[in-house]
Amino acid sequence: MTRAVRPLIMGVVNVTPDSFSDGGRWLDPDAAIAHGLQLARQGADILDVGGESTRPGAARPPLEVERERVLPVVAGLTAEGLRVSVDTMRAEVAERALERGASLVNDVSGGLADPAMAPLVAEAGVPFVAMHWRAHSDRMDRHAVYDDVVGEVVAELRQRVDALLAAGLAEEQVIVDPGFGFSKNAEHNWALIKRLDAVVAMGHPVLVGTSRKRFLGRLDPSLPPDAEPTPPTERDAATAATSLLAAQHGVWGVRVHDVPGTRDALLVWEQVRRARG
Repeated sequence: MTRAVRPLIMGVVNVTPDSFSDGGRWLDPDAAIAHGLQLARQGADILDVGGESTRPGAARPPLEVERERVLPVVAGLTAEGLRVSVDTMRAEVAERALERGASLVNDVSGGLADPAMAPLVAEAGVPFVAMHWRAHSDRMDRHAVYDDVVGEVVAELRQRVDALLAAGLAEEQVIVDPGFGFSKNAEHNWALIKRLDAVVAMGHPVLVGTSRKRFLGRLDPSLPPDAEPTPPTERDAATAATSLLAAQHGVWGVRVHDVPGTRDALLVWEQVRRARG
């Protein structure tokens, strides 16, 4: 999992009816596969297929529903020779997706939601994204309480990594994600962006997912606190900017909905680095 010159771009393929970012546009498997193919043409290195919305307040779908949403899309994209990750907290969904060609598991709970996840991934030997997570979406905002958000996120991620290694995962399998927007308010998110170096210093590849998150919808400090945030689809420029900041900290990858804007931002950064020698 050696990091490329620029971070890898993970393109989001939501197969849900209630996503905060695209409202079910890709719920139909054929539409989701076509969308994934388009993201790949636009420059996505990995396609992240998920069938459970993790927006604040979202309820979990039944297992069989998540399977029906995710597996045909994973199979369709891997059949095209594309690198696919499965975004799931359920070991059974991950196992079936791996059987259909997925090569990475992205678990926003870091293995906490399903005790069978870590043994599965350890045996499969595939990369595993362990995100900082405190609770499911229907109650995660209650857990956005920190004295030192950066220190606590890093400490809790270290505990999670230790548990994964004890469960049999190899060091080189583990990718960490600080979990922007998950049990974190805007102030917490900005503090984490400022101190991403502390997460990178853990020594594991880092995935950053700020794409279209709530805190990017309230950028203008002159607006009143109760002002309506910009719609999610109007937060792509801000996403590209935060992805660029993440690249400057040396992250492994960025997870985004809008691939072209982030790709251009990262290519500009790469060109400047080369010009500086």
